[in-house]
Amino acid sequence: MPVLAVVTAALEHLAPLRLAAEWDSVGLLVAPRRESIDRVMTCLTLTPEVVAEAVRERADLVVSHHPLPFRPVPRITTATHAGRTLLDLIHAGAGIWSSHTAWDSAAGGINDQLAHLLELVNVSPITPDAQFPQVGFGRAGTADDRSTVALLAARAGKALGGARVQLAGDATRPAGRVGIVCGSGGDCLDDVCRGGCDTLVTGEIKLHQAIEAVAAGLAVVAVGHHASERFSMDVLAGRLAAAVAGLSCWASRDERDPLEWL
Repeated sequence: MPVLAVVTAALEHLAPLRLAAEWDSVGLLVAPRRESIDRVMTCLTLTPEVVAEAVRERADLVVSHHPLPFRPVPRITTATHAGRTLLDLIHAGAGIWSSHTAWDSAAGGINDQLAHLLELVNVSPITPDAQFPQVGFGRAGTADDRSTVALLAARAGKALGGARVQLAGDATRPAGRVGIVCGSGGDCLDDVCRGGCDTLVTGEIKLHQAIEAVAAGLAVVAVGHHASERFSMDVLAGRLAAAVAGLSCWASRDERDPLEWL
């Protein structure tokens, strides 16, 4: 049975924590009860359904993309969702690990996977890492000459399991150079523009950010925060299982997007 240090070393190899944003909370956030790790579950977010599954399936470690705790918490009680989540997992003996923005930026991480799904070429980071320029924040790649913004949006929705897609800007123009920022990309418009992008593909963007993007000459394709990242939890589970012999690893089967279209 693998020990915790072997599992976390494999996670760090897949998503080096040095790539995480300075503001992020990554790594081992809650230590598991046992040093021997047999069962690991990956998920995007620690929802009540995901926590119940982790407890029911006796996970020793939950690899949650979105960190919890994310900021220091003044108290851990059942009065808050965060407190209940932490107490339930701690009582069950399960630890929490988060790679978050490190997995976004890593070679083969979420943004690389999105670029592959969208069939982009000449892919490189929007903002390369100073030490390893082949990785870094976001990705930018070129769509084929026939791809309009609308066709790119349709391809993204289909590749992400039929995700509903929002568009801002001229849907009929060529997609051109496509910037990819999984999750929430609205705060990164300056970086995307400096990267020479014509179109931004992201999870979600605020209204005024979308207006600013179009004014700056960008088209925006927003596929939903959950859809832009959740598919990669299956990839991470598979890669972790392949990296650590004897480890049972799966992506949460009960996780759902909390936002639904009616």
